[in-house]
Amino acid sequence: MSKFDHAQAIEDLQEYRKTNERNSERVAFLGARLIKDNYTQKLGDQVWSFYEQVAIAALDVQDLTLANYCIDNLKERFTEKSLRFRRLLGMRFEAKGQLDEAQEVYDTILQEDDTNMLASKRQIALLKARNKEQEMIDALTKYLDTYYDDHEAWLELCDVYMSKHLYDQAAYCCEEIIILQPSNHICFLKYAEILYTLNLFPLAFKHYCKVLELCTDNVRALYGLQLCASKLLTSNEVNHASDLHALATERLLEVYQKEPESIKKLVQEYLSQQ
Repeated sequence: MSKFDHAQAIEDLQEYRKTNERNSERVAFLGARLIKDNYTQKLGDQVWSFYEQVAIAALDVQDLTLANYCIDNLKERFTEKSLRFRRLLGMRFEAKGQLDEAQEVYDTILQEDDTNMLASKRQIALLKARNKEQEMIDALTKYLDTYYDDHEAWLELCDVYMSKHLYDQAAYCCEEIIILQPSNHICFLKYAEILYTLNLFPLAFKHYCKVLELCTDNVRALYGLQLCASKLLTSNEVNHASDLHALATERLLEVYQKEPESIKKLVQEYLSQQ
């Protein structure tokens, strides 16, 4: 068995902090070993960042004993006036299933600092877990007023609008995501599918084409393009709808060439009806 390299463990934890990589199981393992071997005495002022990092990882993996040890050590250095420390207490309430108490912690933090990004994110995650959709929408909207460039928050807001069948609002969220991530084909695909749901076939058609420009032979985009084209065959809203309908059909049949004969037959029957 190889000897545990304490110095390398510290470097790994520092790298995780630098890159914001969670990797909770690994962080909790390294943290627990360093604590067990009393290596924390060699960390100097870095020990507080270490305890916070390991506490969060321990909560993620439900190791409450390790989390409590780290939080108790942080409490000796920081009072509950520290918003960052209080956020940890809220996360501990979450891990223990005490959701009302966790919500109260995040609410009080945001009353003191309504731009606290980490507390806002925890509040939103908690509202989602509690199925409080309207409150989640309000919290996400307020968060995005401050942190407009958080594409993951826009995606979360888009999904909750879709769950409530508010497709116009979901489409708006996709437009914002596309501005932030113009080369992400998944964003264009989601937008195209929402536009199709809204019966905006020419615009959906255009965005399915964009998906295929960014990601050749994306099956969902090919199906979307084929469906849109079939809706537009009798209109003059889109040029070459017939050609693109035939091309999408051809590419889909090629994609399924390696599938069992029964699957290929089902696909052929489906496409022939479109």
